[in-house]
Amino acid sequence: MLLVIGGVSGSGKSRVGKRIAELIGGVFFDGDDFHPAANKEKMSRREPLTDADRGPWLAKMAELLHDRRNLTESTVLACSALKSTYREILRVDPRVRIAILDLPKETLMARLAGRKGHFFPPDLLESQLRTLEAPADEPGTEMIHGDRPVDELARAVIAWASEGSV
Repeated sequence: MLLVIGGVSGSGKSRVGKRIAELIGGVFFDGDDFHPAANKEKMSRREPLTDADRGPWLAKMAELLHDRRNLTESTVLACSALKSTYREILRVDPRVRIAILDLPKETLMARLAGRKGHFFPPDLLESQLRTLEAPADEPGTEMIHGDRPVDELARAVIAWASEGSV
């Protein structure tokens, strides 16, 4: 399985992705680890990333998915994947599934306010929400209601990715 868990900051991508990897015996990768220092510094200064900033970052994650596409071990990658064009870059194989976690803005703000030591400041959430494009006729991509317990959400994503149902 090649699975990308997308969504805005605070949606639970990493937590859900890690749990999915545990449940399916796969390997988890966090998109935050692929950001160059310049991107993290820019966000720390409360400056939204541009498409140009995200290009090399997305290319690194696409390369990871490409390199792992023929392994028997499943790959789970947490990556915002906000735009259709970003998701197209990550779709290096027809087996790639992209689940976009969808939560109410109030829930996201509360989660971000409670985070300590993360480079993404809560006041950048609005720019991510403006950038987020709901998938429309994108193969293997689904918006999934993310405001539920982690285990329940992880199992729902696994069911969707495996069988095509939420």
